[in-house]
Amino acid sequence: MKGHLQIKNLHVNVEGKEILKGITLEVKPGEIVAIMGPNGSGKSTLANTLMGNPDYKITQGNIIFNGEDITNLSPDQRAKRGLFLSFQYPSVVEGVTVTNFLRTARNAVKGENMNVLDFNKLLKEKMELLHVDKSFINRYLNQGFSGGEKKKAEILQMAILQPSFVILDETDSGLDVDALKVVAEGVKKIRTNNMGILLITHYNRILDYLNPDKVHVMLNGKIAESGNAELAKELEKSGYAKYKYGLNIVN
Repeated sequence: MKGHLQIKNLHVNVEGKEILKGITLEVKPGEIVAIMGPNGSGKSTLANTLMGNPDYKITQGNIIFNGEDITNLSPDQRAKRGLFLSFQYPSVVEGVTVTNFLRTARNAVKGENMNVLDFNKLLKEKMELLHVDKSFINRYLNQGFSGGEKKKAEILQMAILQPSFVILDETDSGLDVDALKVVAEGVKKIRTNNMGILLITHYNRILDYLNPDKVHVMLNGKIAESGNAELAKELEKSGYAKYKYGLNIVN
């Protein structure tokens, strides 16, 4: 079954300090699951761990993707199985155009060498779907890009790679309302019935466009509370104060 992620009792250390302290959650195919929480709660650590960043050491627990234990797989092996991470701060790649980057990424992930004509046809199709300007693809990746343009490049990459599971790590960070709407609409256009989405965010505003099936609140490396979209609306009004004082903490 594609797009199915299970995280079981995950403990993660960064530079000798335990950041994640027993995270257990599941994202089923077709679901959008949101992780919310203040800075320093462990949200981005979770995203990096799921993609296999070697700086994040798993000391206990398992990551199961589509029925396979991927806990010890490398980032490229995870990508080839259909995992995709949209970074909070995408890197600048000088001298590499968006087109060349996307073609190289697709060939690496899919394990095939798509010829230039076929790739250009695919790229044109996805650009039209996402309303991306033609001049965009000849620019160097993220060089001089606005925050919105960087996120648009990642959504285009997602459309080209066609992953079965997407991790959106604070995709709404630094975006104005118009850019946020463009990004959210792009995700909805690419999304399939089998694609699982883990949406990591501070704020409720992106959830107005991408309605989550489940919401988990993370604090100090643990899940503090779980609920549905109403929980996110509640957080927008009350913030995280009640969790910071140790109330309602569950594993």
